[in-house]
Amino acid sequence: MTGGGDITGNLIAPDAPLLAAIERMDSVRKKLLVVVDPDRRLLGTVSDGDIRRGLMRRLTMEDRIDAVMNASPVALRLDGSEQEALVRLAERGVSLAPVLDRNDRVVGLYPDAVSAGARRDNLVVIMAGGRGVRLAPLTQTCPKPMLKVAGRPLLETIIERLQTQGFHRFRLAVNYLAEVIEDHFGDGSGMGVDIRYLREDHPRGTAGALSLVTDPIDQPMLVMNGDVLTRMAFGDLIDFHVENQALATLCVREHAFQAPHGVAEVDGVRMTALREKPTFRWLANAGVYCLDGSVLSRVPAEGPFDMPELLASLAAEGAMVGAYPIHEYWLDIGRPPDFESAQAEFEVVFPT
Repeated sequence: MTGGGDITGNLIAPDAPLLAAIERMDSVRKKLLVVVDPDRRLLGTVSDGDIRRGLMRRLTMEDRIDAVMNASPVALRLDGSEQEALVRLAERGVSLAPVLDRNDRVVGLYPDAVSAGARRDNLVVIMAGGRGVRLAPLTQTCPKPMLKVAGRPLLETIIERLQTQGFHRFRLAVNYLAEVIEDHFGDGSGMGVDIRYLREDHPRGTAGALSLVTDPIDQPMLVMNGDVLTRMAFGDLIDFHVENQALATLCVREHAFQAPHGVAEVDGVRMTALREKPTFRWLANAGVYCLDGSVLSRVPAEGPFDMPELLASLAAEGAMVGAYPIHEYWLDIGRPPDFESAQAEFEVVFPT
């Protein structure tokens, strides 16, 4: 077995902050960080899922990376056989593992090759039927997903980013000014993808159009709003969904607001505490979801139906509804200030 090229970028010290780990993960091709001591001996590994679970535990960007690492990872020997390596990876359900030499030093990652943009057959449903009233008058003659950001329709950028990540099966839910979207994309062949349309005869909400999906769903499907601009890796979301055996997974984004005044806590007429300009934090729905096909049967055939209704009903029944924190760039283009931010930031966030 070979070590597989230079993995210096994948190595990280146990006291590195979480922010450094996120930046490192974004920069390497093989999405596994190996935590080592000064002698390059293995201490643990950190996957993308480990980082996101740490964020859901409300760790901060300054917390040490060893707070989220797997201290008992699969480790392979340089003198081991390929067959043994494949068996061990399959047994633990992992795709990458550090390779050690006879002195227990990390010398590589197995397997050597990582396919970039590997083809994914998961269906992608994009909700593109809304009126975008908050962006009027821009949306009086143009559907919101077709508004141009950096000279091209937002929806085209969304589909292209998914296409470069291996996705090729798209279903666009359309209603308001549907012909503008259909005339622009057609069947998707111009972009090298398969596009078909879920035509709503009346507004169906953020999940109602899922009742129009007729494709057989034998793999988790992506569902997202057509006004979300993000650098997230959608394949990582699917892997997280599968790893956590979820029936549905909701992407969340942390938001924070610092109160402009001191906040008093009272019990009746007695003040019990006074906090000076505290910061309130919450996890917001990011408008991106991963769903198992069995969930589609819960969507009514008629009338509006929103994604929060679907997820709340699943959670109330005790089903596993996962929460996937997005730490990458994310912007919901729902208001004029958001549209202006997208125009100003696009070339920096998505350099050509």
